[in-house]
Amino acid sequence: MQRIEEIFKALDESPKGKKCVGMEGLVKEGSEIMKEDFDDAVLDAALIGAAQRVEHYEIAAYGTVAAFAKLLGETQHASLLEETLEEEKETDEKLTELAEEINAQASEEPAEKTTGKQKGRPRRVA
Repeated sequence: MQRIEEIFKALDESPKGKKCVGMEGLVKEGSEIMKEDFDDAVLDAALIGAAQRVEHYEIAAYGTVAAFAKLLGETQHASLLEETLEEEKETDEKLTELAEEINAQASEEPAEKTTGKQKGRPRRVA
């Protein structure tokens, strides 16, 4: 957010935005996951998946605005946006690494305890 504010200040504009329905849906989805009756590792795997969906949404947004900034010749602003884009990608990579570990744990949990409702093989969610 600090970089966005810096860009708007340089453009002598004030940052205004509309509520992002897509992001709101992703956050709601993550909140709903937390209400599920999953065992620990399965819940962790589901939450990592939800967090990665948020990261991917942010990656798409920052990639798009960085490309527009370049197109408009705003190389300094594009550079700031690309910094944020790279941070989002790094976060996604860390979540992927974490998911590999957690998914392995989740697949080892007893099937009947996976959702508290279903029997059978636990599903991988992240």
